[in-house]
Amino acid sequence: MIGVKIGFLEITIWDVLDVLIVGYLMYRVYKLLRGSITFNIFIGLLIILVFYWLVDVLNMLLLYNLFNSFAQIGVFTLVVIFQPEIRRFLLYLGDSTLNQSNLWRKILDRSISNADTNQSVQIDAIITALIHLSKHKIGALVVLANHVKLVEISRTGIALDAEISPELLISIFNKESPLHDGAVLIHNHQIHAASCILPVSENNTLPTSVGLRHRAAIGISEKVDIAALIVSEETGYVSYAYRGVLLRKLSEEKLLELLQKHY
Repeated sequence: MIGVKIGFLEITIWDVLDVLIVGYLMYRVYKLLRGSITFNIFIGLLIILVFYWLVDVLNMLLLYNLFNSFAQIGVFTLVVIFQPEIRRFLLYLGDSTLNQSNLWRKILDRSISNADTNQSVQIDAIITALIHLSKHKIGALVVLANHVKLVEISRTGIALDAEISPELLISIFNKESPLHDGAVLIHNHQIHAASCILPVSENNTLPTSVGLRHRAAIGISEKVDIAALIVSEETGYVSYAYRGVLLRKLSEEKLLELLQKHY
């Protein structure tokens, strides 16, 4: 087996691969938990583990037994506490695998050019609507659900299953429209539903200037691996939320880049 000997240590290629995989998994966990309350809980658990190791080394039997009792139920407690994050991580793995298989399927599909043309038209329609809403400072929230069927979220709104057009999106978010409150879900290349209620982010590190519409966009992006676009009613700025991160004041070029990436 190929390896390198450093002093009395022999490092093989499998050791290097092992470290790289663990490092990548730790990085993904950090990205999932960053900026959320769960991250603080995770840090607290790490502190408990350090104390657990210390009392074992110092042979403090009473504290060791106490920590040991906690550890026996700790796995089930962790599953309950981190259930949303575990679900997001599994969705991320599944989504990545499906995206790769879809890529190969598209390469083999002769109708790829027609599909790309249709997608380009729909992206242009979304951009046209958002730019119009931005110029007139009309608040909007659009969720790019793609192939993720947000059943519970869509049930809170009005089902449309309509073709994507700038006119329809603008009319939905018109202040006189009964559907202007809430989010529009774009699913399977259609306007699937409007006036949907989204979970609001509990991230207490967000700036106070971030309003309810932006917090709702961040909230859905924290729970599901999808992106959301927001138009501010106060400033007219277009923003973007993905995996709990908010990008604000998007230019038209940046908006096109993000839609091409996530649509």
